[in-house]
Formats: sequence, structure tokens, C-alpha cells
Amino acid sequence: MAITNLVSGPLRAAASIKIDDSSALLVIDVQNCFLPGGSLAVKDGEQVVPVINRIAKGFANVVMTQDWHTAGHVSFASSHAGKKPFETIDLPYGKQVLWPDHCVQGTEGAALSKDLSIPQAELVVRKGFHKDVDSYSAFTEADGKTTTGLAAYLKARKLQRLFVAGLATDFCVAWTALDARKAGFETYVIEDACRGIDTQGSLAKAWADMAKAGVKRIQSGDIAV
Repeated sequence: MAITNLVSGPLRAAASIKIDDSSALLVIDVQNCFLPGGSLAVKDGEQVVPVINRIAKGFANVVMTQDWHTAGHVSFASSHAGKKPFETIDLPYGKQVLWPDHCVQGTEGAALSKDLSIPQAELVVRKGFHKDVDSYSAFTEADGKTTTGLAAYLKARKLQRLFVAGLATDFCVAWTALDARKAGFETYVIEDACRGIDTQGSLAKAWADMAKAGVKRIQSGDIAV
């Protein structure tokens, strides 16, 4: 498959990418807290749902993720006296953005969107359930060493090409895509099936980091379904 480097920077794959038995769709954190009315709503986040539903029909292999935080999680601004959402603090594993309380285990906010229609999804990976470590990536927690087991699962099933969609582009989607590349998977991010938060230039940085790592930036229309 020919890859061209556009002037805009990140790589775009050629149209009509054919999905095969080695391909999997990763649907990242399409949860109520990140949708309109949620405590950490991503602008236009609900617009990813119909796009994801449409492309998911072409995938036999689908994995979904959920943020699944404890109450009082270390990533919550409310857990740190005097701190406000979107400020940063230093934790043992590095810089941590502080968020409004979100996706607390067992709450309606943590539930996957009721409008998702992916009955064939085979696995739901819950992440961020360790109270003292955040976890954006579906593969590895923010400490860079605690794994979710997803890479081993995918490799055991001989899945080699990953297509990533969901929320939010510049955090959980990007970290997932970067870790997918580190684990040796051919990795695509479906731009119009994602939406970003974009705090302090995070969206542009995420795309640049992904391009540098060899993540391929595509649109849903590039996929033959």
C-alpha cells in the first residue's frame, strides 16, 4: 500500500484500505462522561458514534476500552487541595494533567454510550483503576511499565493491523496509538472517528508525535467496508 507524506505533516494512507482477519478496530473510551452533558465532555464527541458504528460493521475483531477510575483518583483535581481541572502536577511517573472527576467505577458516567452498536465486540479493557496511576493508553498505564495485557491478547490472536477511534484524540487515542507502535503493530488513527480536547496545544503535539512514530492518519472513507 502506497503511503504519501502530505504537506500537513502526518502520514495519510491511500484510499480503500481493505480490512482482513489480521485487522482489529480499537474503540477508545466512548463513555458518557466524555459525551455532551458529561463531566469531561469532549467537544462534538457524540459525532464519533455514527462514524464508529458504520466502520465497525467491516471489522470481525473489535476491542473497546473504558476509563474505570476509583473515587478520589490521583488524576482528579478534586483529590489535590487548591488545584483546578487542567492544571498539572508532578507525580512519580511524570507530569499529570488534573481532570474533573470522571468515569468513576460503576457510575452512569463510566458507562459506554448507549448509541454504540457493535455487538461483535470481543473484549472490553478497563483502565485507570489503580488509584495512584492514570492510564490513557489501552496498552500501558502512565507509569510506562504496568501493562493491561492487550498487546499479548492481540498477538495471541494473530492480529497485526490496528485501527484506533474514539475519545479523546490527543490523550487516550494518541497514547494508545503510540503504544501500539511500540508493541510492533501497524497502526492507523481514523481522524473523523475521533475528537480531541486540545488543552495547551495538546492536539497538534499528539498528531506530530504519532506521525513521528509511524502512525498512519486516515479518514473513515479510506476504509473499504
